[in-house]
Amino acid sequence: MMMKSLPKLAFRNIFRNLRRSILSAVAIAVSAMSIVMLFGLLDGMEADMANNLKSYYTGEVLIRNSDFEKYERYNPIHLGVDWQAIEPILKENAHVRAAAARINFPSSMYIGDDTHVVMGVGVDFANEEAFIDFPSLVQEGRLPEMGKNEILMGFALAKDMHLGLGDKVTLLSNTATRGSNAITFQIVGIAGFPVASLNANTIWAPIDRVQYFLRMDGLTQEILVQLTKGSDEKLVARQIGSEIEEKTGVVTDTRSWKELNQMYGMLQIAKIAYYFIAMFFFILGSTVIINTTMMVIFERMREIGTLSALGMQGSELTRLFLLEGLFISIIGSCIGVLIGYLGTYYMGKVGLDFTEALSGIDMEISSILYPKTSVTKALIIWAYATVISTLSTFIPSRHASKIQPVEALRYV
Repeated sequence: MMMKSLPKLAFRNIFRNLRRSILSAVAIAVSAMSIVMLFGLLDGMEADMANNLKSYYTGEVLIRNSDFEKYERYNPIHLGVDWQAIEPILKENAHVRAAAARINFPSSMYIGDDTHVVMGVGVDFANEEAFIDFPSLVQEGRLPEMGKNEILMGFALAKDMHLGLGDKVTLLSNTATRGSNAITFQIVGIAGFPVASLNANTIWAPIDRVQYFLRMDGLTQEILVQLTKGSDEKLVARQIGSEIEEKTGVVTDTRSWKELNQMYGMLQIAKIAYYFIAMFFFILGSTVIINTTMMVIFERMREIGTLSALGMQGSELTRLFLLEGLFISIIGSCIGVLIGYLGTYYMGKVGLDFTEALSGIDMEISSILYPKTSVTKALIIWAYATVISTLSTFIPSRHASKIQPVEALRYV
């Protein structure tokens, strides 16, 4: 009978000192809520970085000259790849959904007597649809046209340099022949990119005019590839590299986006570290339960003695206090996870504006982040919080089970 009544007795006991029970539940709730929101922010950051890397920087697979990375710090414009020869190979690959050629070139921008270092990007705007939705990013004006000396500029750069539509700027850069060349472009569009650095120091120009400007003779610096859904990026990258070498005789550096981006790998490592931090965070919150349970034990010494005298075994006392901790943990975890989930869901809709915090920082993360969460992850955190918090009552529960009835009955 005693065993059957333990859950009922434990549930009733948590209301005997409601203030302490609430304190314990709040400690667990705050821990659970914080972890749900933290993981939501990390998941949102990871998804955002992955999307930006695949759209603006590397695609899912990046093709470059085999020696490009070795000399990258020297801006090796001369180390290009033949887009005209590689494009048909990519079109024949069933895993390739889209491909686009790009040229990145640092240059000095001259406006009267003022100069500003910018990063130029040569693209075929009509061929970028699978990577960047340029029309939706244009705030003023239009997109540059092929064959014309026109550029699209980030709004922050235009604001800093006091430039607008119709203004002309002159760019000076090293060429593929290791000389210098200058060209004048007209601003025909002002754009707002999600990544702060693209707004602050990047201009976009037609790739044919950039090839002419840099004396690249039809070559491109890199080719970005988007794959069909479900494709193994690393495997397809190796396959594409082998096909290019087989059909053109040229060895390329063809790798997946995850192999190229160290920052993304560091973010994933950070997530693992935060899982351990979450465990310690719950344990820290559980110290409130340990303290509360110990105080309850000392306050209920005579009751423990009476129960022991009536035949309740030490193991049953342990289970009684564990059940009390379990009920408090379930209530606290439910409240914390629910608030954390709803808060994260709301922030995922409205976004968190980090424009000021990220200004001047060259990271592949958008200025406005949208945290992500899921019911599955919330349930895992709830179960995790409940188990850790419940186990924290084991030590004081064991202490209660070892108290001798005579000792407890004499306790005042």
